[in-house]
Amino acid sequence: MKEIIVPNMKINVPDGSPFTYETDSRMPKAHQNLLCIAPRGMGKTTYVVNFMERMPYDRIIVCSPSIKSNRELMSRLKIDPEDIYENPDDISILDEIKGKIEQERDDLEKYEEDKKKYKELMTKLNDEQFNISDDLLMNFYRNGHFEPPTHKWNGKKPCIAILFDDCLGSGIFTKGIRKLNALTIYHRHLGQLAKGGSLGASLYFLVQSYKAQSGGISKCIRGNTTAIAVGRTKSEKELEEIAEECGGEVSKEDFMKVHHQATKDSKYDMLLIDFNKKDNHPSMFRKNLDTFIIP
Repeated sequence: MKEIIVPNMKINVPDGSPFTYETDSRMPKAHQNLLCIAPRGMGKTTYVVNFMERMPYDRIIVCSPSIKSNRELMSRLKIDPEDIYENPDDISILDEIKGKIEQERDDLEKYEEDKKKYKELMTKLNDEQFNISDDLLMNFYRNGHFEPPTHKWNGKKPCIAILFDDCLGSGIFTKGIRKLNALTIYHRHLGQLAKGGSLGASLYFLVQSYKAQSGGISKCIRGNTTAIAVGRTKSEKELEEIAEECGGEVSKEDFMKVHHQATKDSKYDMLLIDFNKKDNHPSMFRKNLDTFIIP
């Protein structure tokens, strides 16, 4: 097949990676959209809690009507009570969650600006030639002395995750689906920074079925997943549907083989498919977290 090069038309790819948070070398990248699918009582919450514990999240926001029944397990994630939403029929929570990420952005940018002002103040205090405004003085004068600005995360970008558990058929998956789709599409761009970049957020969806006639995981969400965890299921049709939508990344035959390999020993085992695997990972497939499967 013949190719003809067009001069001065090469596409320049920007430096850097869309996955801006460092994760354990054995874990997937961040940020991500992870979809965990398994029937009731097959260990979805256990799997995802173990997964999230190994990621560098500073703040985890949960939307789940069943979080109280999983309190002991969820407590391992150290979730702030203010970040727990138990009514997924209230679609306003999607705007509230987005607002919390934007507030984290505002807090970080204010801290960075205050650091500059504090440095300016310290410089002027040591030089009698400078006139110091009252506003600058009072900005940092507390408890009888000047104190530097503080930030909840010590000046680093907080790594944020949002977990949706047992929410299928609820308001956010029906009348709120457009907002949920938008949250999924723009998850890496949430909390955009004035200097460039953003805080972003990882999304986790825990569901009992891959597709539903109403109030299920939308095609938009399915199409924007970066990883899928699939448990054991008696529904051959569901496995075929998952395999079909993963067709651009893995053949149906390979999917069926690795799924059987990953889930044959225990009903609590999961097949993880990482569509954006790290270069040091030998395969995109894993049994749970500790075993790579190479087709």
